[in-house]
Amino acid sequence: MSKYDVVIPEYPVFKEMLKKHLYENGLSKFYNEENAKGFYKLTDLFLNANARVNLSAIRDAEGTIVKHYCDCLYIADMIPRGATLLDVGCGGGFPTLPIAIVRRDVKITSLDSTEKKLKVVSDIAGEMKLNVTTLCARAEEAAHDKKYREMFDAVSARAVSSLDILTELCIPFVKVGGVFIAMKGSGGEDEYKKAEKGIGILGGALDTKSEPELEGMKRYIYIIKKHRKTAAEYPRGYAKICKSPL
Repeated sequence: MSKYDVVIPEYPVFKEMLKKHLYENGLSKFYNEENAKGFYKLTDLFLNANARVNLSAIRDAEGTIVKHYCDCLYIADMIPRGATLLDVGCGGGFPTLPIAIVRRDVKITSLDSTEKKLKVVSDIAGEMKLNVTTLCARAEEAAHDKKYREMFDAVSARAVSSLDILTELCIPFVKVGGVFIAMKGSGGEDEYKKAEKGIGILGGALDTKSEPELEGMKRYIYIIKKHRKTAAEYPRGYAKICKSPL
């Protein structure tokens, strides 16, 4: 099935591999024939694109299932029904593409400042007929554009930067009453403590926190509910955000 030097297991083998990891990581609800076919096609398209563009250090099907699909699917049920979702710093398409497969009701906008990565995401979404559009921009600039500011029911971010920086980049895009979903690794607890004050300044507050374990690796997911509008001065320029996080 591959066009490049990429080894993709045959579908029956892939399907069992996917099922194994979804079940082992508490994600069995997302296992069905339609999703399995979707993830198989995504794996082929993504790994072949990765061979050309260098989107991820993960270059095998099983690693992609575990470290990209399973990790991203932890937030799939946290997105409101029929929501508009902005995925900030989507990179090679995560969590955009896995969410688009299992949540066909969600309209996703994938934001990244690297055009070649967004081209891959757009091409894959188009070939798979997923409900995804792309936006090539810097978050701190797009958040001041009235077309995007406080226009999304949910905003997600995964492996972009530390949480005290992410909050200022992401919360301005969230509608009042909407949520910012921050996906963090093992250092998530310490990051949240540093970000908590800024979350309040930006109009948000912690709603829920979950701590799933992915193949024994601790993850942290913070759901920040937006209770009031973000002051017009935020986000500041990226250099200022990094130098002096809220």
